[in-house]
Amino acid sequence: MDATPDTGFFTSIPPLPTSTPHRNLLFFLEYLNNSVIVDHYNYTGKLKNRCEGLKPESIVFLVVCLFIVLENAVVLIAIWKNKKFHLPMYYLLGNLTLSDLLAGITYMANIVMSGPNSLKLTPLLWFIREGGVFITLAASVISLLAIAIERHVTMVTMRPYHGAKKGRMLALIGASWALSGFLGILPILGWNCMHRLEQCSTVLPLYTKSYILFCVSVFIAVLLAIVVLYIRVFRIVRNNTQRQRLTFTGSVRKGLARKSQKYIALLKTVTIVLGVFIACWMPLFILLLLDFVCPTGSCRVLYKVDYFLGVAIVNSLLNPIIYTLTSKDMRRAILRLLCRPCLMTSDGQVKKLGIPFLECSFSKSEVASQNLAHCDGGADLAYLLLQQTSESDTSPLRENSWAGKLEAPLPRFSLDPLPLRGQSTGLLLTSHDWKRPWILSDNQTGLS
Repeated sequence: MDATPDTGFFTSIPPLPTSTPHRNLLFFLEYLNNSVIVDHYNYTGKLKNRCEGLKPESIVFLVVCLFIVLENAVVLIAIWKNKKFHLPMYYLLGNLTLSDLLAGITYMANIVMSGPNSLKLTPLLWFIREGGVFITLAASVISLLAIAIERHVTMVTMRPYHGAKKGRMLALIGASWALSGFLGILPILGWNCMHRLEQCSTVLPLYTKSYILFCVSVFIAVLLAIVVLYIRVFRIVRNNTQRQRLTFTGSVRKGLARKSQKYIALLKTVTIVLGVFIACWMPLFILLLLDFVCPTGSCRVLYKVDYFLGVAIVNSLLNPIIYTLTSKDMRRAILRLLCRPCLMTSDGQVKKLGIPFLECSFSKSEVASQNLAHCDGGADLAYLLLQQTSESDTSPLRENSWAGKLEAPLPRFSLDPLPLRGQSTGLLLTSHDWKRPWILSDNQTGLS
């Protein structure tokens, strides 16, 4: 069937005078004229070989998006229902989960409104359709940058959680959505190629090639920033571990020797994070750069953009696995949410199922060993110091930057049970030489 529709069905707007009021009216009316869509799609060649209905690959993408929505919804509910996750360190993870969930929803809507339905859209609806996907995907990518920034700042300052951290988290979340929204609405504000067909993108026929290049440049800059920040985080962990092995003795040194394996595990985590991000997004970036340099209709691969965008969407499917399900606390909360009777024992522990990923143990030593992976190195070292000093009355050790930068000797400690929020308990670590005591708990560490 010929893909080119009968353009007589689409009415054209008669030319108006070019005075300023009439120009503004013409600008508004053109956003409601669906013949613009036909002209641009016909010029870029996207009307050729067009098939009616959903293509098989579109159905596959819809199923993937459904999994994205369900998976991220479960993670969000788990964070919302568990008070122990109502901490600043989980704000960015929740924001990433929300952006991925919205990305799945908007891409599902995009698929349903694509194909033959595209020609029924006005330019305004077309910009909203594409802008929705763009904003949510941009928010997901920029959220990854925000997480990298926060982890780097935490590792550099090595300060426990406090009020300023909550403000920084909220600022990063607000900045990520503000930047994503700004990038997404630029075309509807005028950075488009309506009636300038020679400047149009083949992949997105109403977007200018210059706008496509600008967005790709921003995303590549975000990618490079994430790479640099995680490399610095890894180097900080490695250098601190090596320095502490030379500084401390006794059981603390043995504990820190075990940490020498931590930065190897961290390197693997960083490699997974960056590898998945690059594998999912780089093909789409390359395709969009090719769109910028190729004359209209000369690169046939540009008409296969759905496959490249689908691969990028898979990143939203993998993000919850990388950033949340690797946490034992999070896995336990999700298992309790999904099927408490079949996966949890009566005392709240995970049943032995022979699957290491599902078997979560939560002793204090295990929790302390996880803190470094969550960039809470101060809590990790403070716990090791606690183990050392509880065995003797005095210690020649000094707190360094890992535990609040207090250049004071660590004499006798006073250790007292401390009830915390919910049903969790912690330890109150006090000394006459300190102005404020340490609070050590399963899920947070901070100065009281």
